[in-house]
Amino acid sequence: MASSTRASATSAEHHGPSRPQRRRRAGDRGRPAPSAGRVLGLLQRQPGRRRRPRRHRPPHGGGAGDGVLAPHPPDEQYRDALLAPPSWVEGGSLRFVLGTDDIGRDILSRLIFGARVSLSIGFLVVTVSLAAGIALGLVAGFVRGIVEIAIMRAMDVMLALPSLLLAIVIVAILGPSLINAAMAVVVVALPNYVRLTRAAVIGEMARDYVTASRVAGAGPVRLMLITVLPNCMAPLIVQATLGFSSAVLDLAALGFLGMGAQPPTPEWGTMLSNALQFIQRAWWVVTFPGLAILLTVLAFNLMGDGLRDALDPKLKR
Repeated sequence: MASSTRASATSAEHHGPSRPQRRRRAGDRGRPAPSAGRVLGLLQRQPGRRRRPRRHRPPHGGGAGDGVLAPHPPDEQYRDALLAPPSWVEGGSLRFVLGTDDIGRDILSRLIFGARVSLSIGFLVVTVSLAAGIALGLVAGFVRGIVEIAIMRAMDVMLALPSLLLAIVIVAILGPSLINAAMAVVVVALPNYVRLTRAAVIGEMARDYVTASRVAGAGPVRLMLITVLPNCMAPLIVQATLGFSSAVLDLAALGFLGMGAQPPTPEWGTMLSNALQFIQRAWWVVTFPGLAILLTVLAFNLMGDGLRDALDPKLKR
């Protein structure tokens, strides 16, 4: 019995105090066991381990395609290359293929990012104005009577005003910004789609297939959306393609007047407005944004003509 007691005492001295004793000693000292977060923080502050510094992101806002096509960020300023000429002109370099502007920003990069702004806002304008114009045109063509008169007289009033002047008035009321300029262009483009949809609906209502659908028991909504509307889409698609070029041109005009995109947003009209004072001593600052607008509008006009010939072979000469 005594030998077993001595053996247990010897094992206790060898293995140290038991678990309850260790807990009581920690409680007596008043220092609780450290948490997992504290231990992780202590490990990260060890002298042998350094934190990786965070990368500074450019102020233009990250996107999926940033830096893929553009050689430089659109807002980065190179103070050592103010108004640098294009690469093929004396004094130019391949670092800036199309030169730089008055504060050293790469023109090619700003044109690429400006294409993203102009084309995306133009697509949004065409989509919204086309959807609203189709809805109002269908109602005017089906309901007729006082509803048609009210809708069409409102469209006539909007067409009586110059489109750019009407857009300027709307932006002046809402405030200069890219979104407000897009809303103004939507209102300006709306009458064309309403009138075209109404004319197409009235022409289709006299067809035999519409009468057959009515006899079969089709309701007004089915007649509008399923029977008549698909047969009116060909001229609307052509008009939407031509309206895209008009939307890009109107947005560039509003940006040029200072009522569209605000600096430092890379938008073609805003680039023209900011570089107008350098037209005599730095021609590339004005020429390349103007060429971008010209080629974009020309391309969509040619595409609209091709779609018109493809969708309506009777118009071919």
